[in-house]
Amino acid sequence: MHYLYGIHSVAEALKAGGRAFAWVGVARERHDLRLQRVVEQCRRQGVAVRFLERAELDRMAGNHAHQGVVAITSAKQYNDLDDVIEAKRGAYSLIVVLDGVEDPHNLGAILRTADAAGANGVIIPERRAVGVTATVTKVSAGAGEHLPVAKVTNIARTLEELKAKNLWIVGLDERAPQSYDSLDYNMDCAVVLGAEGKGLHDLVAKKCDFLASIPMLGKVPSLNVSVAAGVFLYEIVRQRRKQPR
Repeated sequence: MHYLYGIHSVAEALKAGGRAFAWVGVARERHDLRLQRVVEQCRRQGVAVRFLERAELDRMAGNHAHQGVVAITSAKQYNDLDDVIEAKRGAYSLIVVLDGVEDPHNLGAILRTADAAGANGVIIPERRAVGVTATVTKVSAGAGEHLPVAKVTNIARTLEELKAKNLWIVGLDERAPQSYDSLDYNMDCAVVLGAEGKGLHDLVAKKCDFLASIPMLGKVPSLNVSVAAGVFLYEIVRQRRKQPR
């Protein structure tokens, strides 16, 4: 069994219905409305609730950031690549591909932004990258429970599969001379972001149809990957929402 913690994480996992819940532990001393709604949601869905001391919840979550609620659940169920491809939420597909993101806080922030930007889903590698852990789910405010996430064995090969499905591949690379906002994203596309400090692997970069960069006007050469994802994805949102004159 696995732990989920945080009010939004547990509430969204209950709504999504993708996990089996053994029980939910709630802080005995908390009686606020947000926590009461989680308790009521559990009872509506037949999930057992246990009222525990905060120290016990700290031990279960492994930290103090649980907001008074920790759930014992099954593991996150990952999606197939085809599930992500078919989960189009607008006129054009938008798939986020992560080439080895290792920090759970970055992955959680990217999942939250990808969901907000209307992405089909997110693709991550099986090895040398973080999966959808309890911390990731907490940082994503539960977005990772709703957004399709596929694990694949080889990112470069997966990009070829996406191309075969008529998606254009746009990689974000700080060395690219083309600015990210010079491209027209009114097309079915996948955007690729590299690992912290490493960027895109050379083979992955070669599989991209376009490479683009975010202009850096200060002294540091690049943005944090989750911040870059937000800038990149919302340029796509802006273009797709823009009404023709």
